[in-house]
Amino acid sequence: MKRLLALFCALGIAQPAMASSITTLQALSQSDFRTLSEDLGAALSYKPVTPAAPLGTTGFDMGIELTQTDMSKSSALWSKITNDGSTISKMFVPKLHIDKGLPAGIDIAAFYSRIPSTGITLAGGELRYAVLPGGITRPAVAVRGSYTRLGGVDQLSLDTKGLDISISKGFAMFTPYAGVGQVWVKSTANVASLAAEDLTQGKMFAGANLNLGFSNVAAEVDKTGGIRSISMKLGFRF
Repeated sequence: MKRLLALFCALGIAQPAMASSITTLQALSQSDFRTLSEDLGAALSYKPVTPAAPLGTTGFDMGIELTQTDMSKSSALWSKITNDGSTISKMFVPKLHIDKGLPAGIDIAAFYSRIPSTGITLAGGELRYAVLPGGITRPAVAVRGSYTRLGGVDQLSLDTKGLDISISKGFAMFTPYAGVGQVWVKSTANVASLAAEDLTQGKMFAGANLNLGFSNVAAEVDKTGGIRSISMKLGFRF
């Protein structure tokens, strides 16, 4: 477990293409800015990395998470907007993610991220309600509302709102899950030459959770607006 935690932290830090700050958004055209906003919306929108089943009033899920997103559509644009002219093909976002169970099948969760060497911070949360809590023979079904907000970049304001429905079914320690939803992205460049972009992106995701008693591992594949993200989480769940 210590080795995996060290690997997650190393991956979050070792992204030399991102060792730069966003300082020259004015170099983009409006269509370029929309493309960048689409990729950032997919990368920075909420990733649940958890099954649909509620945790219950005594339940708790905490972990170190890492999300990798394909940024190939906007890769060349990063050389225009960063202070060192770097390009980027993938974005790695390390997170601390906490989920707490409440009564009546309700869960709340939140995460915080700081992307090393960029000044970028990201925070978000969710409110989830288990329409069907699931059982030995029945799957769990949940609806979720989520929100994320970018920070640390003077030239860019970006937030996402999400709504999805997911289903999961536990088999002993192993619980696969899947879901579909929608993400709304509001991206505003704080430079005079660019107008704000409001985007709506479809979302599909699937993953699995493995509870090993003293530790918990989860993995998830997400497609938001057709852009793929892969997330892994290591922590504790009870």
